[in-house]
Amino acid sequence: MGIGMIILAGGVGSRMGKSTPKQYLLLGGKPIIVHVLEKIDALTDLDQVVITCPAEHLDETRDLLRHRNFGTSFECIEGGETRQASVMNGLAALKDCETVIIHEAVRPFVSVEEFRHLIDSECENAIYGIPIPFTVLVGNERVEGNLERTELVNVQLPQKFDTAKLQEGHEKALAEGLSFTEDASLFLHYGLGTVRILEGSELNIKITHPSDLVIGEALYAEYILGKA
Repeated sequence: MGIGMIILAGGVGSRMGKSTPKQYLLLGGKPIIVHVLEKIDALTDLDQVVITCPAEHLDETRDLLRHRNFGTSFECIEGGETRQASVMNGLAALKDCETVIIHEAVRPFVSVEEFRHLIDSECENAIYGIPIPFTVLVGNERVEGNLERTELVNVQLPQKFDTAKLQEGHEKALAEGLSFTEDASLFLHYGLGTVRILEGSELNIKITHPSDLVIGEALYAEYILGKA
């Protein structure tokens, strides 16, 4: 059974307020995406790894890869206008991979063990998630309802899916003009199978806003350098 991986590196840095896409910003002295690639490079189960990135940053990403001593062969392709379109591009690039792992280039604190646990899970489709520790209300300009937080989960990546089924879901979403913020919700919407929730980690944050980068530097100093 072939296992492929799609690394989503399509951010343009709008929410970060910088001209440089967030995946190329430095964390602990090296680009955020490199932290992710180093973990993936330690895996031996992958048959193909595809990185989707903006067209204007393809050469930059390929240069970054050339200057690192990675044993894994990373393939860079152009992403789409949206996250969903980038996943579709990544799926189209996979060859003979029955299973696909999807991860984001801006989740640098994922561990090798988390990747391995996901790959080794007997479930065909699985995601990481953590409980939501705060109250969530429904409303816009006024409060209109309350959600039961014990029934909610904060979704994390990496995620694992049956490749053919996920591709089927993306094709249906494209035909119907529907948008999803991540793939487990798309998978559920089209009834493509059960998605198991594995216990995630509070450390596995997504670097999206400037404050996330500040928190990331603190986490790096405490949990990465502190263990070196």
